[in-house]
Amino acid sequence: MRWWLVATFGLVFVMVLVGGATRLTGSGLSMVDWSAVGSAPPTDEAGWKERWDLYAASPEARQVNPSMTLEEFKGIFWWEYVHRMLGRLVGVVYGVPWLVFLIRKRLKGRMLFMSTVALVLGGLQGGVGWWMVKSGLVSRPEVSHYRLAVHLGLALFIAMWLLWMMLELQASVREYGRERSRGRRATIGLLVLVAVQTVWGAFMAGKKAGWRYDTWPDMDGRFLPEAAFPTAGAWVEDGATIHWIHRTLAWVIAAAAVAWWWRARRDASTFRRRAAHAVLAAVGVQFVLGVATILAHVPVTLGVAHQAGAFALLAALVTAVHSGGPAPAGRIGF
Repeated sequence: MRWWLVATFGLVFVMVLVGGATRLTGSGLSMVDWSAVGSAPPTDEAGWKERWDLYAASPEARQVNPSMTLEEFKGIFWWEYVHRMLGRLVGVVYGVPWLVFLIRKRLKGRMLFMSTVALVLGGLQGGVGWWMVKSGLVSRPEVSHYRLAVHLGLALFIAMWLLWMMLELQASVREYGRERSRGRRATIGLLVLVAVQTVWGAFMAGKKAGWRYDTWPDMDGRFLPEAAFPTAGAWVEDGATIHWIHRTLAWVIAAAAVAWWWRARRDASTFRRRAAHAVLAAVGVQFVLGVATILAHVPVTLGVAHQAGAFALLAALVTAVHSGGPAPAGRIGF
């Protein structure tokens, strides 16, 4: 069962990275249709011509890429196609073993509940992905940054849910004690901060706010750029404001992480101390990646690495939260 969860978790991680690359390469609207089971990719000129004609009639092709060639279209098509097929692969890799474990009565109690929730969330994610794409297939070919945030947030939530399931299995085998870490609430608080920052990262991508300023630590010579907060709702709509909030939250998280680590490093549990070191390291790496991404004007490689850093930081914090709570009695799911 652990290998089943590890394999699914790893595939979700890969899918998140491919999704980031799909967004950064402007490939997300290259497929203007959707089906639950998917379809085979084009294999000949006729197939490619059919796909090309569908895209050419879309608002993005007419307004954003009017001079795109068929060869250039193939480049953006493959990113979106692989992203969608990875989603279906995740469903098979998770769903088939789940059904086998269910029939063999290996899933019981808490693990049955958690694994069923994961299955439902995975199915929901497919619908959310198409709901997000549809928002860009309109007169204004721009994916809603709110829907993008929901899509990314749900993917990360599913991954962390799977991680929690893995930790539950591991905890039941190791039979951790029931003592609570005194700093568990602080750990949850830090996790919430990072989750909010991740949402703002999706807003950054959806509004292309990362391209607005390529200086650091200032924003074109100012701490608060002149263009920020032009209206009351600018904090979730205006690119300059979203960028400033994302940077400011990064400083808040860095300071909070150092303060949290300073306390957690003296925990009696070796496992929890190691989890604290992992969290601090992940925060440091993610901060550096964020700065590098901005200074380099958001290249695809650094943008994807920054998204991977967010994934790793969330995983480290979830592990830290789990290590501070009581372990369930007995072996879960066996």
